[in-house]
Amino acid sequence: MNKLIQNEMMKLVAKKRLLVIALIIGVLVILFTYAQYKQVQTQREKLGTSDWRTILQQQIVDTTNRLSSSRISDEWKKQLQISLQQQQYYLDHDINPAEPGAPTFMRIFLENSIDLFIPLMVMVIASDLVSSEHSLGTVKLLLTRPVKRWKVLLSKYITLCLAVSLIIAIAGFLSYAISGVVFGYKGWGAPILTGFNVTDEGLNTSQVKLLSLWKFLLMDFGLVWFVAIVVGTLSFMLSVLIRSTAAGMGVMLAALISGAILNNMISSWESAKYFFMVNLRLTDYMKGTAPPIEGMTLAFSMLVLLVWWLAALCVSFIVFTKKDVY
Repeated sequence: MNKLIQNEMMKLVAKKRLLVIALIIGVLVILFTYAQYKQVQTQREKLGTSDWRTILQQQIVDTTNRLSSSRISDEWKKQLQISLQQQQYYLDHDINPAEPGAPTFMRIFLENSIDLFIPLMVMVIASDLVSSEHSLGTVKLLLTRPVKRWKVLLSKYITLCLAVSLIIAIAGFLSYAISGVVFGYKGWGAPILTGFNVTDEGLNTSQVKLLSLWKFLLMDFGLVWFVAIVVGTLSFMLSVLIRSTAAGMGVMLAALISGAILNNMISSWESAKYFFMVNLRLTDYMKGTAPPIEGMTLAFSMLVLLVWWLAALCVSFIVFTKKDVY
């Protein structure tokens, strides 16, 4: 098994896709860092101060003004009301919600990448692991070895899990290293609040807890890794079912993009909460953002994703061990 995994890792490295992914992440982090820097500079010029309390007070005023508009929908108004309550809670408890520094940038980057960017990077690896053997004509050679099929597929899946872990690590390292040049590398012990609970009446703060940023980041990384593994497993299943890598990537890309769109449109479609792509933004529960469909919780979304992961894994192994190769 170790030799099979080593062989798969060598093939993965030879394709240089991990290097390309690292370059893409690096470029995107540079763009995000510059955008964040310009935003901070604009706020300072507009308000004439870098004091976070003044900036937060102005954000509260801006949110209040937007709520008074009659043009916004009821759903968006509810989101703004929750955001306003959270901002006021941070201000009342004298806690900066966006402590400047690379750790805060890393948190924001991960939270904004969890449902589309990171899954896309994982999809690039997973969609090619099995289907490429068909396109290159090496699948017959692979399966004529005196090794059971399930072991061959398991070695590929373990390789995928290792690649996913490496992609998450690269994203974390580059976001910290690059943004730290601009914002500094301090802030691991900055306080951050979690445990906000969105109810019919509004924001429930009875279970709010104060954490150090490094503890919050550990949970964020865990949730991002879990989502990446689920998406990677679904892409892996498509790689087994569909011999064309391009077709498999197309199906997964359509699913991920539709999920990003559906999140803003499905509040009244209750059964849509069982789609995997609607449950990808697990980090939103940590922040206290209202779920796309009322009643959804972190435990529910993780359970839905777990069921999709298990189903995809079972289908992959059953089909791969049973289907004819020609």
